[in-house]
Amino acid sequence: MALRGCLRAGRALLRGPPARGVCAAARPPAFGFLFDVDGVLVRGSQPVPAARRAFQRLADGSGRLRVPVAFLTNAGNCLPSAKARELSQALGLQVSPEQVILAHSPLQLFSQFHQKCMLVDGQGPVEENAHNLGFKHVVTIEALRKAYPLLDMVDQSRRPKELPPPTTGFPTIEGVILFGEPVRWETSLQLITDVLLSNGNPGAGLQEVPYPHLPVIACNMDLLWMAEAKMPRFGHGTFLLCLETIYKKVTGRELKYEALIGKPSTVTYRYAEYLITQQAEKQGWKAPIRRLYAVGDNPMSDVCGANLYNNYLKSAQQNQVQAGVKRSSQAGSPQIEDHLQLRKDCSSAVESCESILVCTGVYHHNDSIPSKTEQCTRETVFHGHRDFCFDPSLLEASYIVQDVNDAVELAFKKENWS
Repeated sequence: MALRGCLRAGRALLRGPPARGVCAAARPPAFGFLFDVDGVLVRGSQPVPAARRAFQRLADGSGRLRVPVAFLTNAGNCLPSAKARELSQALGLQVSPEQVILAHSPLQLFSQFHQKCMLVDGQGPVEENAHNLGFKHVVTIEALRKAYPLLDMVDQSRRPKELPPPTTGFPTIEGVILFGEPVRWETSLQLITDVLLSNGNPGAGLQEVPYPHLPVIACNMDLLWMAEAKMPRFGHGTFLLCLETIYKKVTGRELKYEALIGKPSTVTYRYAEYLITQQAEKQGWKAPIRRLYAVGDNPMSDVCGANLYNNYLKSAQQNQVQAGVKRSSQAGSPQIEDHLQLRKDCSSAVESCESILVCTGVYHHNDSIPSKTEQCTRETVFHGHRDFCFDPSLLEASYIVQDVNDAVELAFKKENWS
């Protein structure tokens, strides 16, 4: 279905007759919501006007949510508790940290790296985030720069005035975690490249470039994101593009990722489903959650991710992996399916994940998705990550509506929910 056809379908469903059937209070929900944050619920620090109306629909008279909800954002420069406080203020109801899924949240599953010495990069409390996720030994870019001051040479004001003494006792780095876009891109690009080229010992002289290089895990692949500005802003995906290009230009080889997480990665949606199911169980709702509605503003991450996961669910029901899903999953990590296996202790009954695209952020009504005949120029139109196959059908939302309030209304009508 073309995007404009989806928009017409969404409008028709919203205009349809009032839902009939059993009152929501008389039966437990069989569905849940995955809400993107930036461009759907807020624009920068300002709430989207429709967001509070949407959550008035979702909550009962006491402010308690009537359906399970998770906030699925590619942000990663804060703690889940801080994001929960921001959302609570914006939406006018209590949001718990357990409902917040940041780009890096699934790193809790990557226990094979928790005991290794990992270089962490990004903004905000990256060191605290890493420790909270289970990583025991982390080194920040700033700590690395201070240990080896001769590595950071772009900003002349930060160059050492005298030759520093040799560094001793600094640990060998065993992997890299990219939480999000840094502030000083030139410093991060230089030092991360140094770590990869030196096999974790950037103070040593360059001899033979190791390949495969150290494990690299990247959170958040968004090329662009929407804040208060009229046009989208560069995201972490833009930083990753720079790093990949530099590494290949220097070495002649591809930068490989141990994992790419955050939307549209399948492992992130599997983790979100796990939390939604847990939430329903804690509320005592006996009916299994059968359907997820993923509401977002970015076709390249929100819609693509929801559609990828919907394909994953369908193929899981058939006990086979469709070629496109397998290819995209393995692009993010050769171990992604292993991480998904870790959550099979949760009695999953989810059958579908429908994508609902809103027009309050990155996407606007007059935007279009390139046709298959235009794929030859996909570099100019495909904002997704290099390792995810470009498939125009994955960017087509199940429904397009104006805002998040319309998205909730649409889902309620589909569920015959009052």
